[in-house]
Amino acid sequence: MIDRWKAAPVACAAVLALGLSGCQTKSEAHSEPKPETAKAAAAPQSSSQLVELDPAMLKNVTLERARKQDLPRVLTATGKIQINEDQTARVLAPLPGQVVDLRPRVGDMVSRDELLFSIRSREVAGLVTDLLQAQREHDLAEKTYNMTKDLFEHQAAARISLQQAEGDLAKAKSSEARAEEALRVYGLDPKRVTETTGIQSVVPVRSPLEGIVMERAVTPGQFVQADNTPLLSIVDLSTVWVLLDIFERDLHAVHVGQRVIVTANAYPDRRFTARVDHITERVDPDTRTLKVRLLVSNPGYLLKPEMFITASLVLSESEPGITLPAKALFTEGDQSYAFVAVDDRHFERRAITATADGEGRLRVTAGIQPGDRVVADGALLVRLRQLQQQQPE
Repeated sequence: MIDRWKAAPVACAAVLALGLSGCQTKSEAHSEPKPETAKAAAAPQSSSQLVELDPAMLKNVTLERARKQDLPRVLTATGKIQINEDQTARVLAPLPGQVVDLRPRVGDMVSRDELLFSIRSREVAGLVTDLLQAQREHDLAEKTYNMTKDLFEHQAAARISLQQAEGDLAKAKSSEARAEEALRVYGLDPKRVTETTGIQSVVPVRSPLEGIVMERAVTPGQFVQADNTPLLSIVDLSTVWVLLDIFERDLHAVHVGQRVIVTANAYPDRRFTARVDHITERVDPDTRTLKVRLLVSNPGYLLKPEMFITASLVLSESEPGITLPAKALFTEGDQSYAFVAVDDRHFERRAITATADGEGRLRVTAGIQPGDRVVADGALLVRLRQLQQQQPE
C-alpha cells in the first residue's frame, strides 16, 4: 500500500511532463514557418513592366529627358475622312444609247480629258445628218446668192431677188452653226465628223478632271438613259475633307483659315497639314456641337475616305507642356506606351496619352513627368527584349 501511494506522484509527474512536451511541440509547429513559405516571402516580386538591357543593347537606345516648355495650346477633336466634293466628278450619260469601249475600272487613275467610254446612239447619227444637210443647204444658198448678185449687177434680176438670196444664205449659215454646236456639246469635232466616211453614231465621254475612279455603275454594252444616274465617280484625292464636332463652348477659339495638325490611326508617325475651311451655322440641339470642315493636304493619297483621324487645332494661347518624338511611342491595341528609364539598365513601360504637336513630335498629356528619361529612339527594340524576358525559360 505504501509503495502504491509513493508510485502515484511519480506517474503523475511523468504524465504532466509528457503533456508539457506535447504542448511545446505543437506551439513550435505553429510558430516556425515552413521552409517553402519562408523562401517565398524572402523572394522579391518581379514586375512585368520592367525590362533589363545589356550594355550592347543600350548602345542602340537613345534617351531624352522630358521637360516642360511653353507650347501653343491646342484643341483636340476627332473626325472621319471624306472626299472633297469640290474635287469630285460624277459622269452622266450625255444621251441615251449603248456603252462601248469602257476602259477604267474602280481604283484606276485617270487624267483630265482621258477617254472613259463611248456611247453609240441614234441621236448622234441624227445630229450628224442634220449637220450634213445644213452644209448642203449652205452651199446651195451661197451659190444662189452669188448667181443672183451677178444677175443684179447686170440688171437681169430685181433687188428684191437679191435680198431674198441674202436672207436664205444667212439662214443657211445659222442652221449650219447650230448643227455644229449641237455636236460640240457632245464632245464631237464637226470638221472631223464630216471628213469621216459614213455617218458617225458614237460620242466619246471624257474625264473632266484627274483623279481616281471610286465608283462604276456601268458595264460594257449596257444601254443607258440620259438621266441623273452617275455612271462613274471620279475623285481627286490630293485634298480631302474632315468633319469635326466642336462644342459650342470652344467655338470662340476656332476660325476659318486656322492651322490644324491631323493624325490618322493608320499612320501614327505621320502629320498632315490642314486648315479650317468652313464652320456650319447650326448647333446640334442634342450634342451642343457644330460641324467644322477641314481641308487636308493628302500627299501620296495616304488618307482614305472613312478613316478615323485626330485633329489638333493650334490656338493662339500658350501653355506649359511636354513633347516627345513620335517614334518614342508605340501602340498596342488602342493604347500607346513609352519606356522610361528606372536606372542605368532597367526600363519601365508606361501607358501614355498624347496628341499631335508638330512634325515628328507628340504632346504628352498623361504618363510622363518632367525629368523622366524616355527612350526616344529604340522603343520597339526595348519592347522586343521585354517580350523575350517574359517568356518562360
